[in-house]
Amino acid sequence: MMTTLYQWFQSAVDHGWLPEMFSYEFLINALFASLMIGPMLGLLGTLVVVKRLAFLSEAVGHSVLTGVSMGILLGEPVTAPWISLFTFSILFSLLLQWIKGRSTIPYDALIGVFLSFALALGAALLLYVAKHVNAHLIEQVMFGSILVSGVDDLILLAVISVAVVFLAVRFGNQAYLVAISPDVAHSQRINTRLHDYGFVILIALITVAAVKIIGAVLVGALLLIPAASARLVARDLKQMLTLSVLIATTSSVFGVLIPMYEEWPVSAGPAITLFACGWFVLCLLFRQFNAKTA
Repeated sequence: MMTTLYQWFQSAVDHGWLPEMFSYEFLINALFASLMIGPMLGLLGTLVVVKRLAFLSEAVGHSVLTGVSMGILLGEPVTAPWISLFTFSILFSLLLQWIKGRSTIPYDALIGVFLSFALALGAALLLYVAKHVNAHLIEQVMFGSILVSGVDDLILLAVISVAVVFLAVRFGNQAYLVAISPDVAHSQRINTRLHDYGFVILIALITVAAVKIIGAVLVGALLLIPAASARLVARDLKQMLTLSVLIATTSSVFGVLIPMYEEWPVSAGPAITLFACGWFVLCLLFRQFNAKTA
């Protein structure tokens, strides 16, 4: 299937319908990756903002560094230590949620403790990992490189994207009710605890799937910024969801294509985040303009 797509893009380039940069397979892979990552992060980002869990995505994102280090030490492929990545990130998220339900510590403080633990453990393991791999790998984990996305990465993203869309269609209304008013959701016999655990697992899955594409540091940014931007101008939750997905998707696509087309010396991961920040500024200015004219 991918071969057919590559051939179609090459034909479009040959006919002058598309710029020459679309003749490169890595750019096509990056484009499809951005078209999957953007909607996923925009969709879940609305829940992150509504539930006020922006710090959670940062903690899970930084736990990826520890998962990568463990995978390499356990003998997994250097470029794809998926078993350790998924296992550690999911267990990290579940343990955080479990302790939250059994502790009086404020959630933001608890997340801070877990974030510090993940960073400290990851930094400690780096000393051993550095003996086996090039330090450039660690930089790629932290900041990502969407332009090195392979077919395996696209398949992983596609599987998780389908799962996210299915869960959003099936349980989306319940999830937002749990986020906005847990007491009302509980009175309607919705298992709020199950929703909370499912949500942190989804955050972990998406973080791991996106880490190679945009990096551990920037996953949290793309979860938060589009949804926060949409909240500035949206009139209701449905509009916020739509705008968040739109902003995240356009930021991803622009961050891949524009630096490549303009030959800017900026990698795709930071470019995606900067475009999302640009959207935030525009939304903030729009809100301020409307407030003055109201």
